[in-house]
Amino acid sequence: MRVLALDSSGIVASVAVVEDDTLVAEYTVNYKKTHSQTLLPMLDEIVKMTELDLKTIDAIAVAKGPGSFTGLRIGSATAKGLGLALDKPLAAIPTVEALAYNLYDVSGLICPIMDARRKQVYTGIYRYENHKLVIVKDQMAVGIEELLSMLDEMKEPVTFLGDGVPVFKEIIAEKLQVPFSFAPAHLSRQRAGAVGALGVIYCKEGRTEIASEHKPDYLRVSQAERERAQKLKAEEEKA
Repeated sequence: MRVLALDSSGIVASVAVVEDDTLVAEYTVNYKKTHSQTLLPMLDEIVKMTELDLKTIDAIAVAKGPGSFTGLRIGSATAKGLGLALDKPLAAIPTVEALAYNLYDVSGLICPIMDARRKQVYTGIYRYENHKLVIVKDQMAVGIEELLSMLDEMKEPVTFLGDGVPVFKEIIAEKLQVPFSFAPAHLSRQRAGAVGALGVIYCKEGRTEIASEHKPDYLRVSQAERERAQKLKAEEEKA
């Protein structure tokens, strides 16, 4: 099973090729550049370095969200374009599930947090049971204090990772009552390698979709949509 994986759900841009249990190649950049400028050149570099014939891949795994609206649109459009051109299925991987997969077999709870602005995070709560990632609470958009209350109620140690850690590190240290730790830098951000490894599992379980059906999972409406709804509501109230 050979899977091409893409993740552009946050500041990180990442491309990988995974063959069964082997990470063949991974190119990850955590720098403020537009993914439309970076993703395809990164893919092209991997193809050249590994002499990969894209026609030989079995599927394309893509981080489907949540995350940056622009980043998700770029990643999804790239995956859909490749899927349609190569006639390959897509494995749509939840972003925070892939983040949790970075910390394979870690004990206790795993809590990826992505900064969603306005004191909210994109998150989910996971654990490993018998070497398998288990969803305790599915991905969601929630206030950071509400998330910390949930974790306190579970009364288990928790490991945090994601770009929300530097944003909310102080409030976690101040408010959280259960034992906690933070993942190290090399495991704390999105990696296409994790998306690809989960993509292999998804494909073997038949959890794929045809490229034309793929849509990102934003979890909440964009700021532009919120502002439009507020404007329409204000206009209705005036009428």
